Amino acid sequence: MLALLDLRPGATIADIWPGDYWDRLFSTLVGSTGKVYAVHFVEGDKDDKIVTPPSGSKSLPGHDNVTVVVSHPNRFSLPTRADIVWIRQNYHDLYDRFMGPADVAAFNRAVFQSLKPGGRFVVIDHVAPAGSGLRSTDTTHRIDPERVKADAARAGFRLVAVSDVLRNPADPHTATVFEGPIRGHTDQFVYVFKRP
Repeated sequence: MLALLDLRPGATIADIWPGDYWDRLFSTLVGSTGKVYAVHFVEGDKDDKIVTPPSGSKSLPGHDNVTVVVSHPNRFSLPTRADIVWIRQNYHDLYDRFMGPADVAAFNRAVFQSLKPGGRFVVIDHVAPAGSGLRSTDTTHRIDPERVKADAARAGFRLVAVSDVLRNPADPHTATVFEGPIRGHTDQFVYVFKRP
C-alpha cells in the first residue's frame, strides 16, 4: 500500500477516519517538512463512541507533523491543499443513517477541491455483491465498487490505479465484515482517483 501511495518527504496527506497505525507510517514518510491531517468526522466518532480530539491538536506523541482536523462530511475542508486524501474501510459509512446520511456528492466535490491539481483520492472498502449499489452499507458494511467509481467520476475524478493487494476471492461478499472467519479477511478494493 505504501508503495502504491508513493508518499515523498514534504507531501501532505489527509487520513479520513484516522488510525494511529497508518498515521505513524504516513508521518514517517512525509517527514518533518510534510503534513498528516487526521480528519475526525464528529458523527463517526460519536458512533464509534470515542471522544473527538480538539481540532489543531497533535494526536500522536513523537509525530508532530500529525494534526487533528475536526469536520463534518457535508462541510469537509482542510487547512491546506493535500497531495492525497485517504479513506479506508469507511466510504460506505457516508451513506449510513448515523452519518445523517451525508451528502456524498458534496463530500466528493469537497475532496476534489481540497486536493492540489494532480492530487489523489484513495478509497479502500469492503466489496459488496456486483450490482447491489448501496444495499449493503448499513447491513454487512460493504459497498458495490462500481458505485464508488461512479461517485468519483461525477465529482470530476479519473481512476488512475487499481490494486489487488487486498482482494480475497474466497469472500462471498454477503457476510458481515465484523463476524466469523471473514473478519480481517474481507475482499477489499483499492482505487486511486486523480484530480486532473
